[in-house]
Amino acid sequence: MTDAVAFGQWLRSRRRSAGLSQDELAERSGLSIRAVSNLERGRTGAPHQASLRRLADALDLQGQARAEFLAAARRPAPAAVPADMALGPGTSPIVPGQGPLVVPRQLPAGVRDFTGRDAALAELTALLGAARANDAGVVVAAVDGAPGVGKTALAVRWAHQAAARFPDGQLYIDLRGFGPSGEIVPAQTAIRGFLEAFGVPSGHVPSSPDSLAALYRSLLAGKRVLVVVDNARDAAQVRPLLPGSPGCMVLVTSRARLTGLAAAEGARLLTLDLLPAGEACELLARRVGADRARAEPGALDELARWCGRLPLALTVAAARAAARPGMSLAAVAAELASAAGRLRALETGDPVTEVRMVFSWSCRHLDELPARMFRFLGVHPGPDITVPATAALLNVTQADARAGLGTLTMANLVDEHVPGRFALHDLLREYAAEEAAEHEPRAERQAAIHRALDFYLHTSHAAALLIDPSREPVALNPPRPGVTPEPLASSQQALAWFEAEHRVLMSAITAADQAGSDTHAWQLPWAMENFLNWRGHWQEWAAAQRTALAAATRLGDAAGQATAHRLLAHTFARTGDYAQARALLTHCIGLYRQLGDQIGEGRVHQTLGWVAERQNRHADALGHAEQALALYQTAGDQARQAAALNNVGWCLVLAGDYQRARTFCCQALALHRQLGHRRGEAASLDSLGYAEHKLGNLTQAADCHRRALAIVRELGDRYDEAEFITHLGDVCHTAGDQPTAENYWQQALDILNDLHHADAAQLGARLRQHHHPRAGNTNRARG
Repeated sequence: MTDAVAFGQWLRSRRRSAGLSQDELAERSGLSIRAVSNLERGRTGAPHQASLRRLADALDLQGQARAEFLAAARRPAPAAVPADMALGPGTSPIVPGQGPLVVPRQLPAGVRDFTGRDAALAELTALLGAARANDAGVVVAAVDGAPGVGKTALAVRWAHQAAARFPDGQLYIDLRGFGPSGEIVPAQTAIRGFLEAFGVPSGHVPSSPDSLAALYRSLLAGKRVLVVVDNARDAAQVRPLLPGSPGCMVLVTSRARLTGLAAAEGARLLTLDLLPAGEACELLARRVGADRARAEPGALDELARWCGRLPLALTVAAARAAARPGMSLAAVAAELASAAGRLRALETGDPVTEVRMVFSWSCRHLDELPARMFRFLGVHPGPDITVPATAALLNVTQADARAGLGTLTMANLVDEHVPGRFALHDLLREYAAEEAAEHEPRAERQAAIHRALDFYLHTSHAAALLIDPSREPVALNPPRPGVTPEPLASSQQALAWFEAEHRVLMSAITAADQAGSDTHAWQLPWAMENFLNWRGHWQEWAAAQRTALAAATRLGDAAGQATAHRLLAHTFARTGDYAQARALLTHCIGLYRQLGDQIGEGRVHQTLGWVAERQNRHADALGHAEQALALYQTAGDQARQAAALNNVGWCLVLAGDYQRARTFCCQALALHRQLGHRRGEAASLDSLGYAEHKLGNLTQAADCHRRALAIVRELGDRYDEAEFITHLGDVCHTAGDQPTAENYWQQALDILNDLHHADAAQLGARLRQHHHPRAGNTNRARG
């Protein structure tokens, strides 16, 4: 073979690997098609250097690859190739000094209708660009994510887009780290396949693993090759496949987070998340057809939601819809709507695409504790969990719980979506519940649920008393062995805990109700009362108290029934259903009298007074406040007396008796401060401020309202914050400072709008009219 022929073969190989025709290469380089054809056919003995540089530019050759290309035309003809180095028909021979001339293009076909992932694709492109601009070494990127999230689809998509930047070949191997057989592909087997792809005869492939890897690295030295390593189990399986010289890139996918590859080899880790809602719907629309998607946009949204925006589930659901063109998308979505049947509805009969089977491949490699933890997370109420709650759920130490959650996170079976809080994808949760039902005895599952409920009840009970020390605690059963309530030291910590666990606690109430744990089902709503009230979650508060009342009734717990009746009545009053509230409260008085509970009866009168006040029945409100005070004095309950003194003072303000009102409010304020009850102190300060306002003492009034406001902001009571800001605005309005008054009223209106409270309409009207009558009566009772 002459040097011109050898160079021509090399040029042809470069052009083809760049995906260019002769016409396209000619156009890019500015040469004629005949000139390119003659060069490739070995008919040009000594090409001009200017022509070679144009060709190198057109082929995007840089660095060492460019230098080799420019020198190739001057290289002497190679020696004859030994017979034992000959390749099969249709392949090119190995050229000594250059390596084999076969350019592998092993990338599998890309996913049809690939959707979204623009940011991830751009990140991979930027990573390669930065490495080449800085003449860095081998580029390694590792894409991880949950099973079915589309890691392989992303890697293949990007590999096809970037193929032209790797003219020496694109290799692909599925290492089967997670798959139906459970048998992984050893690194040596993968390397042998790569060498064969380059045309290395089997007789020249060494048997020693080290020699095999060395030959592989030698073969790729000075070349630009993309190596796509799909479905790796761990970093150790990948390391032997890394080239040793710059110019190459390795793109790895794995369900595990390959932090070891990042630490030792500098791999860039990229975790793939669920598709955004818009992209999920777009994927479905492409698969089912634009006309069908446009006809049922709402059903498309439902399909995406029930699939949890998981690409594998989306493609299966779309395939089911496409296979039944006469069936509405709404009907397909309805098949997925049942949590118990969602995985069954996504069955395909193909282990590669069946969601349940794909999940199982990730779980089979887990050690005993993480595997058991994964199953029990399926019976936890959800939607997420902390380390202390996990320890209680499984009856393990917190250190073991933290380690197990760490393992599940690294396996992308759970997601630490915020620091310290771990969640399962909805479909993974359903799969975990199935696995728990199959592998864990029923008694063990029930014990785990009850330990979790104990953890949430005992912690929330302590938190409730921290944020409102005046509350009388309920009698709790001792926590089960293995349950350690979360330690909380202050009202701020308690309120933050309620905020973080809000959704979990609501789910726990439902779980307790379904599990027949009636004590938990009525005591958890009791513990959540103040948080749900102060944060304006009144519909949830009402639903929780309905569950509590039903549970206490089943238990035959008279005290629990009385408490649930009273708190449910409070929710009706808060949302404006005063008739229903009064009916429940009237019944409640009878229950407390039967129990001989004067404090409970007094609390009912407090709430009845508040209802009367809201209906502008000021005389009735004062009468109930005075009855509550008398009952508390008889019972000797100082904390309740302080609250009742403030209620009486407030009702006297409404009745126009401002001097007596100030006296009662001052007594209430002093007693609350003596007892260290911050919330009662705030309520008394606001009442006193209102009395001072009516007496014309505007400076003192504003000072009282500001101090009250600071306390409720600290406590997180948003409704009272709006009320106290309104009162401060009233003082400014009376003082003639209309702009400041309107500013305060607007702040209060913003809060009421956030809470979707009916008082917002009245306050909004005041702002529009620049009119200062009260926006509505407000609550001084803490029934």
